[in-house]
Amino acid sequence: MAGVKQPDPARRSERSRQAILQAARELVSEVGYAKVSVEAIAARAGVGKQTIYRWWRSKGAVVFDSFLALSEGGHDQGVTLPDTGDIEADLKTVMRATVAEFADPAFEAPIRALNLEIVADPELAAQYREKLAGPVDEAKKARLRSAQQAGQLAPDADLDLALELLYAPLYQRWLLRTGPLTPQYADALVDLALKAMRP
Repeated sequence: MAGVKQPDPARRSERSRQAILQAARELVSEVGYAKVSVEAIAARAGVGKQTIYRWWRSKGAVVFDSFLALSEGGHDQGVTLPDTGDIEADLKTVMRATVAEFADPAFEAPIRALNLEIVADPELAAQYREKLAGPVDEAKKARLRSAQQAGQLAPDADLDLALELLYAPLYQRWLLRTGPLTPQYADALVDLALKAMRP
């Protein structure tokens, strides 16, 4: 009997976890956040409801983690932005990718759902800032800081405000659906923000 392999509970657990995250993403995209329930996620993932509650305290927390897993794309090296030495080109690359992400239905539905939850749940908002927004903002500021050191941005430019100048208009246009999210729009935001931040 020594040669019989026992099932690995850690691997089974990880399979279940991935199935739950995928089920949450699919359901949010298919029926909208309001109609998704923990029961429906459990049924789609082929697990018991208690399995979900063992790992997550609410539907919002599951949706958040499903989005986080999608954003991470399976790599854990942390977030870095391109640094070719040309801040304009690098920001346009990043902003175009952000616009494309916000326009992609696979991302769009979970992002909208997550925003609804964050508005109503301060604990989830804090988790969002700590696990997703905070690290991404720090990576963006690191790239802006290197542009400052290279003399491409004003040495006294407020980097937190610079990020808001870049991203808030995009976010508002997406949130309120006031216009298309295009590469040209992304480029225009970069041009305008850089005009304000150049030495």
